[in-house]
Amino acid sequence: MSLEHPVKTLNAEVARKIAAGEVIDRPNAIIRELIDNAIDSGAKNITVEISGGGIEKIRIVDDGCGMTRDDLQNCARPHATSKIATEVDLMNLTTLGFRGEALASIAAVSRLSITSGGFKMRASITEDHIIEPAPPVEGTIVQAEGLFENFPARRQFLKRPATEGMMCKNTFIEKALCKTDISFRFIQDGEIKIDLPAGQTQKERFVFANSYSEDLALFNQIENTSSHFTDENPDWKFTVIIGEPAVSRSNKKDIFIYVNGRRIQEYSLVQAIEYGGQGYFPNGTYPVAAAFIDVAPSLVDFNIHPAKKEARFYDISDLHHGLSSTIKAFFLKYTQANFAEDKPTDFVRELSFGESTISETKPSYENHISYKNYSHTGAGSGTSSGVSSGVDFRSRLLGGGSQTHTSSSQSLAGGAFKTSSLAEQALSISEGRNTSEESLIPRPDASAAASSKIKFIGSCLGTFLLVEKNSTLYFIDQHAVHERILFDKLMNNQGKSQPLLIPYKIKTDSKSQDNQLEKLKDALTSIGFTTKKIQDGEWEITSIPERWTGTEYDLRTLLFVKHVEPKEIIRSIAAMTACKAAVKDGYVLDDQTAAELAEKAFTLEDPHCPHGRPIYTTITREQLFALVKRT
Repeated sequence: MSLEHPVKTLNAEVARKIAAGEVIDRPNAIIRELIDNAIDSGAKNITVEISGGGIEKIRIVDDGCGMTRDDLQNCARPHATSKIATEVDLMNLTTLGFRGEALASIAAVSRLSITSGGFKMRASITEDHIIEPAPPVEGTIVQAEGLFENFPARRQFLKRPATEGMMCKNTFIEKALCKTDISFRFIQDGEIKIDLPAGQTQKERFVFANSYSEDLALFNQIENTSSHFTDENPDWKFTVIIGEPAVSRSNKKDIFIYVNGRRIQEYSLVQAIEYGGQGYFPNGTYPVAAAFIDVAPSLVDFNIHPAKKEARFYDISDLHHGLSSTIKAFFLKYTQANFAEDKPTDFVRELSFGESTISETKPSYENHISYKNYSHTGAGSGTSSGVSSGVDFRSRLLGGGSQTHTSSSQSLAGGAFKTSSLAEQALSISEGRNTSEESLIPRPDASAAASSKIKFIGSCLGTFLLVEKNSTLYFIDQHAVHERILFDKLMNNQGKSQPLLIPYKIKTDSKSQDNQLEKLKDALTSIGFTTKKIQDGEWEITSIPERWTGTEYDLRTLLFVKHVEPKEIIRSIAAMTACKAAVKDGYVLDDQTAAELAEKAFTLEDPHCPHGRPIYTTITREQLFALVKRT
């Protein structure tokens, strides 16, 4: 075989085309590289113009520092750059471009010309570039025409001009998002498609550039810096733009991660944004967000991907924690601020028994909880209507006995609990044990102060509790509100652990992982993982949370691969337990219990179930009038 196919050196043209293919694979790659160069030049105005989807022509005009005749002579040669001089510079990059591959790669697959400093250069990949005088321009004009016309095998894989044009537009937006001090204009086939002025806020640039249909007021801007951050030692700082829960998507495509001005693909940081919004966005939906992160150049390496779409971090765990905790803290404060107005003081319920109606302002807790499951109408109902008082709820729900467990009173958010702690109740239900029916719904504090009266109307559709307040009907999801009550109690009683007969052995791969575990040690202990360091690179877990069902491998993956915060581990356990224990869809509570549960919905700090679904929805008097065409 070696005689038939001897090893030989490729000629320069073939070698450059192969190398170019790693950097320039379609028109939008040219735009990506040339905008980077324009930004690095100090430009304050950048215009991108394309024809034929960028296949026929791409023209980028900037007002940056421009280029000299010598610069033009050398710029399109392989590995020609003004950004770095030695390998040490690679660890302290402050520019977007640095390898010197872009212009040479563009010249290898298209007709490249550059006008700047009173000269125009036409690139040649086999001979010296042609330099000729040209009218002076402010900054630089770069033009690439006929992409892949000298490389038919590659050109046939390009998509239709309309599709390639859309990719060019998306790349333009991607580059414009984080540079609000620069004005950007995108022209396609002679028509201005996007015009972004300089001086926009980060939030305005993000919303307007992406042409989101949601109102600007539904987006928020959050900022944070590393605890070690100083001007001399900038470990990291970030700005996050994130939509409220009303702004959500069914996928993660609208979560953007920028590091030092570059958009990168970094799963763990996308995940950090997910974790931050967990519990506020309904299951299966994701936030619309962008994180603009500045990291000390010495702590991040971009020289691992030809198109600089990925990066390697010295230690990403601290940044991951900062990002997720900052977003979570924001949504907690946001929820409390927006929900405070709906907290009542005086709850008036009307309970109907036959033809008589009893109104009261203080709840009575003597009635037992009863229900009806729509899927088993009349089965063991005790009365013809399927609703009976004096029947043990858990016995009906679980098919068990009526044994009651009692203990001292517990309290949560102003409510008194007659029996065992709600965490124990939730665990009892999920494990099939029975407790008293009264302990399912906490007693509200009758002394709470009110902003307006609310009136309980009744249960409907086997799922919702109907309440009237301020000329508005509230449809409260009984499962969601009960799930939230149980979840809050579980989270307030975390830390219970069980010892391991054979301790977990966690081996770390690097000093940064040792540091990460050291920082997480107290947090892990607080949720039930007793952690101690045996020696460098080896840790031991001697106890785990009561409800933990994972393995040693699962814990290591959560901490070092997925970078899950300890509190998120216990949160997922609590959310699952509360969901299993809460009253289900299809069970009808008796009126008194339903009213008490509805009342409790208005005292919760967070009006969402642990999985992000809202506890209630509303319809106003005006909306209802409009629906029935009443004026």
